[in-house]
Amino acid sequence: MTAQHKKSSLAALTLAAVGIVYGDIGTSPLYTLKAVFDKEHGLALTTPNLIGIISLIFWGLTLIVSLKYVTLVLRADNRGEGGIMALMALALNSVTKASKWYLPLMVMGVFGATMFYGDSVITPAISVLGAIEGLEVAIPGIPTWVVLLITAIVLVCLYSVQRRGTAGIGRWFGPIMVIWFAALAAMGVVNIIEAPQILAALNPLRALGFMLENRYTAFIALGAVVLALTGAEALYADMGHFGKKPIRAAWFLIAFPALALNYMGQGALLIVHPEHISNPFYNQLGSWSVYPLLLLSTMAAVIASQATISGTFSMTKQAIALGLMPRMRVLHTSESEIGQIYIPAVNWLQLVVVLIGVLIFQSSDNMAGAYGIAVTATMLCTTVLTFFVTRYRWHLPLVLCFGATGFFIVMDIMLFSSSTLKLFHGGWFPLLLGAILFTGMMTWKRGRQLVFENLQSHAIPLDDFLQSLFVAPPTRVYGTAIFLRGESDGVPHALLHNLSHNKVLHERVVFLTVHMLEEPWVPAAEQAKVTALGHDCFQINVYYGFKDEPDIPKVLLQCAEQGLPFEMMETSFFIARQTVISAPGGGMAPWREHLFVTMSRNARGAADYYQIPPNRVIELGTQVEI
Repeated sequence: MTAQHKKSSLAALTLAAVGIVYGDIGTSPLYTLKAVFDKEHGLALTTPNLIGIISLIFWGLTLIVSLKYVTLVLRADNRGEGGIMALMALALNSVTKASKWYLPLMVMGVFGATMFYGDSVITPAISVLGAIEGLEVAIPGIPTWVVLLITAIVLVCLYSVQRRGTAGIGRWFGPIMVIWFAALAAMGVVNIIEAPQILAALNPLRALGFMLENRYTAFIALGAVVLALTGAEALYADMGHFGKKPIRAAWFLIAFPALALNYMGQGALLIVHPEHISNPFYNQLGSWSVYPLLLLSTMAAVIASQATISGTFSMTKQAIALGLMPRMRVLHTSESEIGQIYIPAVNWLQLVVVLIGVLIFQSSDNMAGAYGIAVTATMLCTTVLTFFVTRYRWHLPLVLCFGATGFFIVMDIMLFSSSTLKLFHGGWFPLLLGAILFTGMMTWKRGRQLVFENLQSHAIPLDDFLQSLFVAPPTRVYGTAIFLRGESDGVPHALLHNLSHNKVLHERVVFLTVHMLEEPWVPAAEQAKVTALGHDCFQINVYYGFKDEPDIPKVLLQCAEQGLPFEMMETSFFIARQTVISAPGGGMAPWREHLFVTMSRNARGAADYYQIPPNRVIELGTQVEI
């Protein structure tokens, strides 16, 4: 690739990253400063306090987003992939399963993921609601129900078009967000000129002095300041789509300067016009600009929401592959981009929860407390997992690991602690969502382990079985039979049932085992390994990463290179459909066992999930007690 092509490719990826990665953090100026000076916080709107708050926001963006995420955390990639699921897999691979850290790391990763789900529910609600609230500036006295109704209509439309994918409209995300950031910067400059004393906020001592002088009030205000940092997790999660360089370029060249200028501009505006605190964002340029800003901010809010919705689909797919969620229907919305997916169950469930959130909180101010606790909890989990990666994966000295992450852990704990003060003012919402999801994920993980242990305890060793079977071999019939079996299942139940009822064996018998690895991708050439077992029987081990697309027919084509070709019309797939039964004295509490049974019954079938042609599948039932 020529230098010119590399430059154009980097420019195109940087433009795309501006649209997808920074939509969330880019819409934070809509509501952050208004939330900081909410009357409930008791923070007086004075020039020293304004400079202190703007300084906190500026240095928060510098230290947490620029230094922690863009500089440090982006280095912790799992074969080019980012996000808390990829980081958890990387941390788990850094220690052995027997390690005392394995379970705590998995629990922390799952908890961080559930908080990300909470974030992904609140982002569409607060972004769209914050944008539509501009109507309250344009039309003073407009009823709250009108704002809520328009917000709900925008959200329903947004979720309704998800099945079509973003390939068509996605190309506009980058240019629209560039216009958005340019508008933020321009408005900031105009207002800074009116009150240049706000530039004192560039001095970090003003932030420190504000914290020391106001103490408890400043600590409470931190819970709202963190709203300026929302979306930092998204830039890490989207690393696999764009790469590190475009994400860093988009941040330092476009997003960061625009955000810094706009926050300072809003601070300058409030120094001159403190009466505009009801909605400083929409008052930056005067009444003439409200409607253009309303249109632009609504588009930006929709783009920010789209990024978190797509991120939810991607994380759900990873969670399924890592055995933390039951299999669901996953649809691809693009023929060229494998990462563009749509999960109907997640889409509609998320819409319902988002609308419930809008109805409960009714304003972006009320939702701010809920937002802060979800964001800071995910940040804290990311930092802790990063420590284990630097220590046990990169094998850096302990002092250096503490130095790299300890400072950020202290900051994250402060921000999280401040956000927990809002527990009864919205903070309970993401925690409740997280608790439900965490319970579901850990129940599914434990339930699958119990099923595995049950099958293993009753398993008949495959080698011994085949040896005894061919002492007096059954009748062999034309064709190939493929039996899906677990990693340590022994003889598949489907084979035992087939022999018991039909008294025949196909002329070629294949046992196929799928292994899901704790890494994002497995190269296509390494996905299938064939082992001959004798008597025209074979074992195929298939390996997938948690971001790979399971496709058994496709992987079988690779077996021809290993001397095992397949003709699909002569091949039958035998699958044992497990019916899980809760038994007294099992491995989990009765309510968790019943929850697992319900989840298991509603899980997507193995044949459908692995894209096996339905007309080639024979399902045989088996019962498993837990």
